[in-house]
This record gives sequence, C-alpha cells and structure tokens, in this order.
Amino acid sequence: MKALKTILSLFSIMAIFLLAACGSNNEKTIATKTTEEKSFTVKHEMGTTTIKGTPKRVVILTNEGTEALLAMGITPVGAVKSWTGNPWYDHIADKMKNVKVVGTESEVNVEAIAALKPDLIIGNKMRQEKIYDQLSAIAPTVFAETLRGDWKENFKLYAKAVNKVEKGNEILKNYDSRIADLKGKLGDKLKMKVSMVRFMAGDVRIYHKDTFSGVILDELGFARPEGQNANDFAERNVTKERMPAMDGDILFYFTYDTGDGKASSLEKEWLGDPLFKHLEVAKKGEVHKVNDVIWNTAGGVLAANLMLDDIEEIFLK
Repeated sequence: MKALKTILSLFSIMAIFLLAACGSNNEKTIATKTTEEKSFTVKHEMGTTTIKGTPKRVVILTNEGTEALLAMGITPVGAVKSWTGNPWYDHIADKMKNVKVVGTESEVNVEAIAALKPDLIIGNKMRQEKIYDQLSAIAPTVFAETLRGDWKENFKLYAKAVNKVEKGNEILKNYDSRIADLKGKLGDKLKMKVSMVRFMAGDVRIYHKDTFSGVILDELGFARPEGQNANDFAERNVTKERMPAMDGDILFYFTYDTGDGKASSLEKEWLGDPLFKHLEVAKKGEVHKVNDVIWNTAGGVLAANLMLDDIEEIFLK
C-alpha cells in the first residue's frame, strides 16, 4: 500500500512539472507572437502608415531604395528594374538573383506587385504619386519625397519602414566615419575645384551640388568651380559655347548610354572638340571618365561607397 502511495505521489509531482513546463512554453509562444504582431507607425511623404511587425516580403520601387534594403541585409521579393543592366546593375546583380521585376521606376506593374503578396511597399512621390492609392490597397505603403540630393534622408525612412533603425544607424555611422577618414587623407587636394559633366542622348549637363555625387563631394569638402557651386540640380541642355563652364582643376564625366550608342557618340564628339581640348583641365590631363551608375544613376548607399573608392583611387593613387 505504501509502495502504491509512493508511486502515485511521484506521478503527481511529474504531472506538476509537465504542466509547469507547458505553461512556460505557452507563455514563450504568446510572448513571441505578441512581439511579432506589434505594430508601429511611419510618417512619410503621403501621410502615415501602420506596419505590423518586421516586414518580410518587401517590394521596392526605386533603385536607391533597392541598395538601401540590400545594405541592411534584406532581399526584396520584388523590385523595379535597374535603369541599365539586365535586369540589375552589375554591382548588385549577385544579390538579386531571385528577385522579381515589377516594372521600372517610371512604369510600375501594379498587378505584378499584387501577385507577390507583399507586407510592405516602398516607393517615391516624385515617381509614383499617381498610383499610391492602388499600392496602399495591396499592402502598407511608404513613400519618400524625392530622388535628388542627399541619399541618407531616404535611407533613414526606409530603415524605419523595415523596422531596422538600429542597423540603419550603424550603416550611416560607418559611412560618416569613412567620409571623415578620407577627408583627412585628401588634405590639400580638397582645394581642387571639381567639375562634373554628364552626357545623355541629346543632352549635355553640368552637375551642381544638389545631385547624388554633388552631395558626396560636398561632404568631403571639395571646392567646386564658381558656376557649379550652387545648391541646385544642374545646368541642362548645355551648348558648346558653354564649355568654359566645365573647366576646373579636375573634371569627372559620366555617360548614360541605354544601348543605342547615342550618348557615347555625343561624349566622343564633345571631348574631341577643339573648344574642349582648350580647357585648362584638358590641357593638364585631369579629365576622368567614371561610371554613370556609381556616380549618378544608382543613387544609393552601395554606390556612395563605391564612389568613395573611385575618389580614393584617383586622388591618392
């Protein structure tokens, strides 16, 4: 009888432990579920958007936004095609192998986005304002304002939207540290007046400070030629009579060629013109061709760091 009582007591104790363990597991499950479902609100250019938890299926509708996600360790389920490349820029192609194309920045495929069943869509008012309501009907949608100038403003918004503010701050801190370090290495070279020119099919532009590369040059502290030292975008449709405005201590030019060769032909024509060859910067041999994707078109954090690589190589080689 005593033996039976002992066995029953042991069973009772085991049952208590099992119930306690189950309760603990249930508490963990409930806590995890609560954490995953916690909502937060993001204020953006089109208003405010509530997002539930950390988004896992993100569709991105700008090229610079794609770079931001990749830098934070997020592979989007869908993205707009790169402006050049098939379909992605060379410097991101290896990270985008399973990403679906959802149109271009200027022509977004709403049906393709809906088919991906995203839990977050990130776009831009400058490009996609007209379809914001359509996108919002598919999933929570966050829009930045513009695509010019300082890429870091949009980057901070994207970090909030994907619930990775801490990671975003770390990336920005590393970038700022690199700017400070390179600035110190460049020293007196920062006194050189940097000129920037872009060739496009049927259009030649002199780039000012409110551009992707202009902001980076300004962060480093480079001087600019008098006409380019303006806080606006660019002088467009430049004629050959305006070639003297391209002069400086060093000139960087980039060419946006979509494959038809028109922009490249224009570049060759201008660089071979006697007026261009007469520029002091040309006489000194300080005319450098750089990658249009890196210095202008991509416009994101990855390109910014690659541009710093170029500057380091050219000025400190």
